[in-house]
Amino acid sequence: MASLLVAASALSACNSSKMFGDLHPSQTLTQGYVIDQAAIDSVPVGSSREQVLLALGTPSTTATFDNETFYYISQTRKRYVAFAKPRIVDQHVLAVYFGADGRVTQIANYGLKDGKVFDFISRTTPTGGKDQNFLSQIINGASKLAPGIPGGGTP
Repeated sequence: MASLLVAASALSACNSSKMFGDLHPSQTLTQGYVIDQAAIDSVPVGSSREQVLLALGTPSTTATFDNETFYYISQTRKRYVAFAKPRIVDQHVLAVYFGADGRVTQIANYGLKDGKVFDFISRTTPTGGKDQNFLSQIINGASKLAPGIPGGGTP
């Protein structure tokens, strides 16, 4: 009985939030490059690529073809209900444009209102032609086999 009492008091001393994590129904998640205004101010127009890399670090991505633009991307998402998919509430894209000589020509800061949020990784592949559901595919397939059905029997 004494050992049961000791075990019960030891368990009651445990912090439940440490055991189960901090399960808050609403969470804010920040991903990507956290923009530091002091670092941006240290890169004026006319700075070299090396100065930009030293001050801001490696960009999130660069321009696809000419490599003349560095993009530093950050995104803040909020989950309002536990286990729900988080929604994007804020997004910042810092774009550093370079000229032909490799020097900064422009620095732009884009927000969520400046762009369209879309899913880069889609689980479906769009196809050409008209979009058909399962039932219309069966009816079209049956009409090709049966010449008595209007439009049927034609290749």
